[in-house]
Amino acid sequence: MTLDQFFQENPKAALAFSGGVDSAYLLWAGLQAGAEVWPYFVKTPFQPQFELEDAYRLCEQLDADLIVLDYDILDQETVVSNPPDRCYHCKRWMFSKLKCYAASEGFSLLIDGTNASDDGGDRPGMRALAELEVRSPLRECGLTKAQIRELSRQAGLFTWDKPSYACLATRVPTGQAITRDSLEKVERGEDALSRLGFRDFRLRLTGGGARLQLPEGQLELALARRAEILAALEPDFSEIALDLRPRVPID
Repeated sequence: MTLDQFFQENPKAALAFSGGVDSAYLLWAGLQAGAEVWPYFVKTPFQPQFELEDAYRLCEQLDADLIVLDYDILDQETVVSNPPDRCYHCKRWMFSKLKCYAASEGFSLLIDGTNASDDGGDRPGMRALAELEVRSPLRECGLTKAQIRELSRQAGLFTWDKPSYACLATRVPTGQAITRDSLEKVERGEDALSRLGFRDFRLRLTGGGARLQLPEGQLELALARRAEILAALEPDFSEIALDLRPRVPID
């Protein structure tokens, strides 16, 4: 099956839209196929502001109206307690909310940007999608992340080389309660590091501080900009460590 065929068979769908590579290309493909695809962005404290800004930018590029649903996931104890299957509980809650809202606007089909490179056996959140009957056209059509990036580049989408991004909750160690304060600290820190020129990195919380994980090519930059990193992070973190094992980006 091709995406064109998918949208011929399903000409009306609500799209769980993150502003990332996959959902951006899926929105473009749906609109190109002449389908009625509405992008919905679920805004919670787990999503950083730049993701919402990218979502608006992409929708403006495609002349699509972005619907933003603002929910406070920190009310959900099964999520904020941060168990090993937190992602399942999070996805189940968010997509239930989204599916209900989309249905109220006349959409019986909800789709998302899961692609053929995503390993279902390693992603508890995908179990929640299956239970809620959320369909993943990119995965169904066998499109891998590398293919989606190239197709996005050909389509002129600025998201084509955007690094994959996991929500802010992934920076908190499993078993440690997720708080609004900890999420805000991580977001401030990652924003500051981005302004210093770092890309495709993670700032992970430790007992009393943070550990910076960088791709191998940026380790020297971290040492060169050590004073600036400390100045940016010390207001929020008592301890700041650099992981000497390079981060291997997972696309």
